[in-house]
Amino acid sequence: MWSAYRAPKVPAEPLSGDIATDVLVVGMGVSGAMIAEALTDEGWGVVMIDRRGPVAGSTAASTALVRYEIDTPLTRLARSIGLEAARRAWRRSRLAVANLAARIDELGIPCEMAARPSLYLAGSLLTGSGLRTEAEARRAAGIEARYLTAGELRERFGIERAGAILSPANLALDPRKLASGLMRAAIVRGARAYAPVAAVGYRQAVGGVTVETADGPVISAKHVVLATGSELDALVPSERHEIVATWAMATRPQKARLWPGAALIREASDPSLHLRATADGRVICGGEEEALTDPEAREARTLAKAAKLSRKLARLLPGIDPTPDYAWSGFLGVSATGLPMISRLRARPRIYALLGRGRDGITFSRIAAELIATELRGDRDADAGLFRLAED
Repeated sequence: MWSAYRAPKVPAEPLSGDIATDVLVVGMGVSGAMIAEALTDEGWGVVMIDRRGPVAGSTAASTALVRYEIDTPLTRLARSIGLEAARRAWRRSRLAVANLAARIDELGIPCEMAARPSLYLAGSLLTGSGLRTEAEARRAAGIEARYLTAGELRERFGIERAGAILSPANLALDPRKLASGLMRAAIVRGARAYAPVAAVGYRQAVGGVTVETADGPVISAKHVVLATGSELDALVPSERHEIVATWAMATRPQKARLWPGAALIREASDPSLHLRATADGRVICGGEEEALTDPEAREARTLAKAAKLSRKLARLLPGIDPTPDYAWSGFLGVSATGLPMISRLRARPRIYALLGRGRDGITFSRIAAELIATELRGDRDADAGLFRLAED
């Protein structure tokens, strides 16, 4: 669906010979764009490559609910990694969304960004009482959250559920326009973009990494960042990380029928259900994840999954026309904790990997850009340990 909205073109050219750079960013989606923008702002020389082209991968499949509310509830994350660590992860996520909004404003990127409240609805994972406990845990961590009873939810939003958590200051935006704007800002500062270019081998060299490409040219870099989404290189460890398929649909524009505040909505359920409205009033509904890694099998399920999402949308918001106007699929990389893993590879300390971004990919990409920029600067980010790879 996002391809129906024209994004600014990112100038990229074929790679015709060997080149050298400070940092090579592999992947020209929203993750690579954030990292390239952050590093060029710090004065690093950056080269970006992608085997397809700019914004041609999973970024276009995003539903782009930019929430600081991590997909794993705070109460559950605390049981997994400890209460204080869970609180820090949630606070860092909130900071990342605020920092991203400020950066978009500062750079003047026209990506349809709008502040939106969010609703976290009772579902199979958390009931009304569980949501009340979750809201209390968030407030104890210093994160604004209001528990809505079933009656309050019905009165304010016309939604029939056992309860919900209402949170402010999340974002809705166009992910392709965001990625394009960030890459264009990086290019203005001197970044170079080459595509289509496929990296096929990484060799350690004195003071850096030598990257071999499919067509022959070699890229020499002091550091490499793998920002390839769910398409992981074989050298990236797979422990505590898996790939799942996900689906989405979008309705026709219907601004007059939208729910109050066009709040971002996510259900506390597995498989997930999440929805939002676009700037022109389409309703995007996504979820229905399955442990599936074959692209053809995933695509073959798209119409059936879109129909199922449409039925769920109709039950949740009866005032919306749920007829799919677009339907698509994609892959998600998910971790055991729900947190991303962002760090150097132990066997190749000049290569950074970003994986396990899950359903909060844009928020986690901002965290990755901040962490990597800080480490390359030679400073220490106090939260870096929360997002380490299992092997690091």
